[in-house]
Amino acid sequence: MSEFCGSSFLVALPDDIFAIISRSLLPKDLCNLSLCCKSLCALVASEKVWLSQCDIVGIVSHGDLIEWRKGVSAYKALCRFLISVKPLIGIWVHQNPELGNVVYVMPGFVSVVGCRIIPQELGPLGIDDGPILWAPVFEIIGDIHGSTAFFLHGREKGSDYFYPGSMKGIEKDCNVLLLEVDPKQQNHQHKLLNSKSFNPYSEKEISSKVCRSSSGLSRSQSLLGQNEASVPFSKLAFSDRRQLLEIVTNHVRLNVPDLASGPLFPQLRDDMETLHKDIVLLLERRSLLLQMYKFGRDYIEWKEGPEPPSDPTQLELSEIRQSFDRSSGCHGSLNGDRGQTQNTKTRTLGGYFRDSLRQILGRASAINGSRPTSKNSSSGGENRHRQLQEFLKSGDTIGMTLHASNMKLSSYRAWPNMHDSRFALYKLPMRPPRADQEYAGLWGGTFGWPPGKPTEDKPGKALFFLLLSYEESQGQRNLIATKILEGTHYVLHPNGSAMFIVNIDEPSLEPFPWDTDADSLPVNMKHAYMGEGIANGYGFRYPGSKPGSLFVTQNDLLAFIWKESRAVLTLQRLNLQELLKKGERVPALPSIANFSYLTKSYSNVFAGFTSPRQNHV
Repeated sequence: MSEFCGSSFLVALPDDIFAIISRSLLPKDLCNLSLCCKSLCALVASEKVWLSQCDIVGIVSHGDLIEWRKGVSAYKALCRFLISVKPLIGIWVHQNPELGNVVYVMPGFVSVVGCRIIPQELGPLGIDDGPILWAPVFEIIGDIHGSTAFFLHGREKGSDYFYPGSMKGIEKDCNVLLLEVDPKQQNHQHKLLNSKSFNPYSEKEISSKVCRSSSGLSRSQSLLGQNEASVPFSKLAFSDRRQLLEIVTNHVRLNVPDLASGPLFPQLRDDMETLHKDIVLLLERRSLLLQMYKFGRDYIEWKEGPEPPSDPTQLELSEIRQSFDRSSGCHGSLNGDRGQTQNTKTRTLGGYFRDSLRQILGRASAINGSRPTSKNSSSGGENRHRQLQEFLKSGDTIGMTLHASNMKLSSYRAWPNMHDSRFALYKLPMRPPRADQEYAGLWGGTFGWPPGKPTEDKPGKALFFLLLSYEESQGQRNLIATKILEGTHYVLHPNGSAMFIVNIDEPSLEPFPWDTDADSLPVNMKHAYMGEGIANGYGFRYPGSKPGSLFVTQNDLLAFIWKESRAVLTLQRLNLQELLKKGERVPALPSIANFSYLTKSYSNVFAGFTSPRQNHV
């Protein structure tokens, strides 16, 4: 028996048995186990072990994992990528525009994709069968070693662009996505935070990276900690931050080639042959994007040489500083609207930076005065903002970054109170349904009965998305339906307002007004609850409420009926990932506004970028 003790016992186990046992271990435990001896290192390196770990992460199905394996060196590398991006999966929002700004982050192909749901009317085919309109916001692609490559999407003057950047860090419990500009030192290893993906790694190095990913500490976070004296991007005035983002995105932007304009994720297919063709196209597109990320505009003509390529995500500061020192004359200014900027081909990058600095330095201590101040906005005078020169001193280059951070945010009825001057998206807490909270989650629908497809007399009904959550107040359990998307032409209800609140412990005795559904079948009710629905109050920002009842049908539809007006809002549970996979892609907004639309708006700002719904049938 002695020869089967310790590591010898584990090594003697068949791969399938050890893979089952390994499901009880964390990735960092497996990494530590691999350091014990060569035999255990070889055992832990088994593809079956890391496939099991990828399964546990739970982002994609087992079948999709097998397809994703074609894009990475090993399941271990894939596991590293999955662990790092898992906190991003879910619904992200912003207060503006008031109709709704919903970005759903979902799996792509060895990637995660941020998709904006466009405020829209329900199409002739209904929610389940009609294509939902969406626009790309960003992609985070995993390379062959499981490292990340970040691309912001945008559209300018009728052309689509990619804007490559780096991931500053993804915290496990992140609730804010920040688009920022970061200075970096060139004396570090070239493209230190991101291009490690293009360098050869040993299995030991990949193992250590998986350990760091699973522990929630990214390499970028540890490196950034070495330069604590640097000025955070958030400490700059709003005008400084906006201009820096405009300068960097203008410099790094890349035209989207035809191959890269294809699908960002597999479509819902009925036959395997078509699905296989989609996978081939996705593999080719991903390979092209990684080449663009590495070589920039020279990705077609680049030839390998002794010197590594310059980092296309970074903007050199040394040359710009020299240009600023010997500046003379003015070439105009950057306009806040990217669609109205002057022709960039006739101006130098140094000119852009020089003109921008001249505008910024004179008011670097003041935030943009045209913006209102919210509860979480920065205020308090000049001493709250840092000078731009201080910010730029900490690096030789600057580049765009995406930072998934955890911030202390207050909220009201599941809707976060947001900073009005940060280029950010805020994550909504999505709690899965359970026995005592069976209606929690995302629901969608329209006003009117019967639910489903629009009728001839009402061909277009505004599509609403509501987040249902539970809250205990004054000894009673309330179900709160928070509006996150409204498909009207002009907003009726504030973004984040409660469309209705019902007391789950108080049954309603009101009868349901209709006997049949859209198919003329009898309507049977499981439950009915007393509550209040939104109504006109003291102006748009402070709506009132009127009594009503929430009915739950036998086929799990929800219908809230206002008692006085008899208006009815009918809802069904939504699977956004499936809806997007059979949806229709529309053009994006200009780059920065496409990520975070900060202008207060009560109309559909996306309407000019989408085609009429009848063309999408």
